[in-house]
Order: sequence, then C-alpha cells, then structure tokens
Amino acid sequence: MGQDVDAREFSREDRTQYRAKVRRCLDTFARMLGEHDFSVEHPHVGIEIEFNLVDPDGNPAMKNAEALEAIADPDFQTELGLFNIEINVPPARIEGTGLDTLEAALRDDLNAAQAKAAEVEAHLVMIGILPTLQEGHFGRESISANPRYHLLSEQILAARGEDIEIVIDGVDRLDTTADTIIPEAACTSTQLHLQVEPEDFAPMWNAAQAIAAIQVAIGANSPFLLGQQLWHETRIALFEQATDTRSEELKAQGVRPRVFFGERWITSVFDLFEENVRFFPALLPILDEEDPVIELEAGRVPTLGELRLHNGTVYRWNRPIYDVADGRPHLRIENRLLPAGPTVVDTMANAALFYGLVTVLGSSERPVWSQLSFRAAEDNFHQAARAGIDADIYWPGVGTVAVRELALRQLLPLAHAGLEQMGVDATVRARLLGIIEQRCITGRNGATWLIEEFAHQSRDTADRSAAMRATTQAYERHMHEGSPVHTWPTRS
Repeated sequence: MGQDVDAREFSREDRTQYRAKVRRCLDTFARMLGEHDFSVEHPHVGIEIEFNLVDPDGNPAMKNAEALEAIADPDFQTELGLFNIEINVPPARIEGTGLDTLEAALRDDLNAAQAKAAEVEAHLVMIGILPTLQEGHFGRESISANPRYHLLSEQILAARGEDIEIVIDGVDRLDTTADTIIPEAACTSTQLHLQVEPEDFAPMWNAAQAIAAIQVAIGANSPFLLGQQLWHETRIALFEQATDTRSEELKAQGVRPRVFFGERWITSVFDLFEENVRFFPALLPILDEEDPVIELEAGRVPTLGELRLHNGTVYRWNRPIYDVADGRPHLRIENRLLPAGPTVVDTMANAALFYGLVTVLGSSERPVWSQLSFRAAEDNFHQAARAGIDADIYWPGVGTVAVRELALRQLLPLAHAGLEQMGVDATVRARLLGIIEQRCITGRNGATWLIEEFAHQSRDTADRSAAMRATTQAYERHMHEGSPVHTWPTRS
C-alpha cells in the first residue's frame, strides 16, 4: 500500500498546503511531459505479489514480522495485515526469454522464502482471498505495525465518518462491518508493471481497461470470504468497499470511489493524474521539502513526492506510475486487478496475456475502445468478477460472447502477436499462452478448482470451517508443487 510514513496528526493548514503543493507538482509534471525525455531504450516489466501466511493447519498466521526476519531478503516487505507479506521481483527486459528469467527468479525467491518462513511456522500461500479467514482476523490488532497502515486506516474512517460496511451478494450473502480497513488485507493481488513512453501511454492504458474483464475472468482465484461463497473474484467487490471513503449520502451525490475503474478513455497520461487531483481530497497530506519547479529549472529531475503519494491513495485497477530511476523519469502502467496465484507459472501466464494483449491492442489502427463505451468496459469487468471464467461479456464486432470463446477465437492469437511484437521468443509465448488456452478449454482456473474442492471436502463434514481448512491445505500443496491450476485434480 505504498511508501512508509511516520505516525502523525494532520491540521487544516497541512491539508491546505498539501493541496497547493500537489497542484504545483501537477503543473510541473505537465511541463515535463512537453520538455523532458521519458524514452527508454529497452522497456522493462515487473511483478509484485502479495502472499498470505498460514500456520500448519491452514489458518492465518499473524507472523509477518517474524516471517520477514527469517526470510531476510529485501525483496520481501510487510503488507497491511499481520498475515500478509509482499515480494517485489526486480524488473527485467521482456524480449527473448525475459519472462522465463522473471519466472525463475520468482520461483527461486518463493522457494527460499518458504523454507525460511516455515521455521517460524508461517507458510506462504498465493491466493486471492484466504478461505480460512474469519471475522476474528478483522480486528484492529491484525494491522501491521508500520505506522502508514494505521494512519491510512484512521484517515479513511475519518473521511467516511462511519464504520465500513461490506455487503456482497453471490452464491451466499455476506453482510458485515469493520471499524478499520483491515478487510482490505484479505485482498492479495498480483501487480503487473509495464514501462511505456508518454506518447504510448494513453492507448496502452485504454487497452488495459478494455481487457480488464478478460483478465479477471480467466485469472479469478477468490471465491470465498469469511466462510461464504461469493463472486469468483470476490477481491474486486471487497476492495471497492473496504477502502471506500464515501457515506451513503456521498455515493448518492455521485462522488467517485477511491477504488476507481476510471472516468473515461484518455488521450494522455496527464488525464489520470489530473483527475486524481481534481476528484480526490488528500488522505495523507505529507509535505516534501523538494520544490519541483526549482528542481526542474535547475536541470534536475523532480521526484514529485506529493503527486506520487496522492496517486498511491487512489486505487485505480490500472494505475499510472511516475518514477525516477538512475536520474531519469519514466512512466509505468501498474495493472492491479489480478489475484495472487495459483502458482508461479499461472502468474507468468497471466502476465504474458496482459503484456501481449495490451501491446497489440494499444497499437491497433482501429482501437477496440473506439468501438466500446467506457461504461460497457466497466460493466464487463464486474460481470467477469462475479461469474469468472464462465462469464459472458460484450465485445465489439461480436456482441455478447462467452469469455472462453472470445479468448480462444480472437484474443489468444492477438496476445501471441503482441508478444512477438515485443520480441518474446516463440517457445516462451507458446508455453505461457498455452496455459491460458488450456484454462479456457477446461474451464478450470483457481476459483473453479477451489469451489469444486470445497464441495468435495464438505461431503465429509458438516463443519464448514473444517472443510475450508482442508481446501486451503490441498490448495497449498498444489501451489508449491507448481503445476498450472488447470491440471490440478480435486479429491474424488
């Protein structure tokens, strides 16, 4: 959930000064887009993955500090919940066998971390929502010690003015409340980063929005929350509600949610940062000493600290990222809508689908978003989250179509072409996109496997919690064995 901050209280003056500073950063960013070189000779891709920690019985292990101390690897970091940690895989070039290199690094890091964390009885599980989470894990005491998380929770609840209500209708119905943002910790995600140049950002981001439904349907891995079977990708509904700063009255007035699909198709990356400043008040009005105008006019690259911090508290499913590396500014799309897991190779297959489709659709002469309304793309996204791999969505030139059929007939060939355009070796793209193909043919992804396995486990016991534990333990075994989820058996 972003950079570290110190515990503090904010005054009215802090907020007034911060608003002015954010706008100064935004003006500086606009100048930079016109004057500065953001080009990158060899664009990089990167992956972040959030993990749940479980004990030997499959229940949440509130041990992220102990696990991180045992792992002792700076690539692993704390996350919101005591039962969460995150890995940031160093970025790599995608051409050739770059995705294989990323996969090997991720697998090695995960195996090493698992062995070390097991010494403190904390096992790593890549899954969208841990089935064994219970109401008791959603207390204030479950928030990690990092002051940022407590401060952010306080600010969101203060802005909302009342407890957070989580209501999700699926196969079952969930209706609960929380007095912190700790339910957000249940949402463990995969975040894919794609470095792009300013002139390519708008078409690439638009393409990412258009395919969001396909990604979430094919990659769904979160059917259970607090013992209830809800959406195939329940994370989407949960995250939207768990960080919502709006009361019912503000919702009725049309105030935008901070978990934000978006407003419209864009023409520039500037549109997104400008919307963030225009629509959303500061949650963490922390001032940086840097004056971006002075830095820019002195020939240096400003960090735009306030703009970046503000951007980090607007949770777009495809988030724009401004960053500085080795003294050079660059832009990235951070694709945030996928769940963690089920396995390393499934994660890489999801990444290959995203990178390939965004590249080819983003360079199309007749872009898909010119034939698709933005609201239709958003409706597709939520329908896919509800129904998963068996969802039907609207697609230009086809009409209402099953996601599996659309992927097999149209999108997988496009993804192959996009990866080829990026210079990815034929064997790499065939292997990874072949996994997506098999998911679509078999109809099996993480969500469908979990639902089926839970049904089998429930035949042996009337204790729903025991069935959830057994399902989680079976999932953990398969995850660490590493075969793609479409090959996983369920207990007969």
